[in-house]
Amino acid sequence: MAAESTAVYVYGIVPADVETEPHATGVGDPPSEVTVVRHGEIAALVSTLESDRPLGTPADLRAHEELLDGSAAVCPVLPLRFGAVMTDTDAVESELLAANEDQFRAALEELEGRVQFVIRGRYIEDAILRELLDENAQAAQLKDEIRGKSEDATRNARIMLGELINDAIETKRAQDTLKVVSELEKLDALVNQREPSHDEDAVHLAVLVESARRKELEETVRQLIADWDGRVELNLLGPMAAYDFVTKPAPTG
Repeated sequence: MAAESTAVYVYGIVPADVETEPHATGVGDPPSEVTVVRHGEIAALVSTLESDRPLGTPADLRAHEELLDGSAAVCPVLPLRFGAVMTDTDAVESELLAANEDQFRAALEELEGRVQFVIRGRYIEDAILRELLDENAQAAQLKDEIRGKSEDATRNARIMLGELINDAIETKRAQDTLKVVSELEKLDALVNQREPSHDEDAVHLAVLVESARRKELEETVRQLIADWDGRVELNLLGPMAAYDFVTKPAPTG
């Protein structure tokens, strides 16, 4: 009977002295044990899977992120894009690690002692609408014109009001994002602005900060939450792998 055909799934790049947790598992059904392929001072976190198994289920995505985020809490990690699969461990060492050794080692050194968080805030609909109407007389007038009338009779006014509100939220988002960035700069953090994922997003930032300053970051976010109480729902997510601050190679071996 022919041996089952397998491939190697690659999660990310880590320092060569990293050891995996006992029985750590990754993608697959059932999930395979995660191991380490080393080359010089760098290594790759990998696991085996059936070569013809399709990837992309929610469970696969969670396994990929959970392994990387858990690793990032204890060591620098260069995350690879989801779905990075190579033929075998020899290919991982020669085609991925050896071929990119200098680049990976330098990037890991840059990440040493740092970790990524995400700050995400969404406007509270009623509160931001009141704020916008108080500040924009034209929008308030259109709101009054629409009240109690049918959609057909007020179609143009509704369109105009929607455009005014959208423009005003974009302006508010820029102002509020700038406020958060200015606070983060006090922590010597690197900041990448993410695209809004919702029309009412107030702020969406990736932050790379020294692990030793995590409590300062948390306190900064707590103060912003207090300042924006009832106006913005603000959350701090992480620690996680530095997805927003590294190039994510996609090996095709």
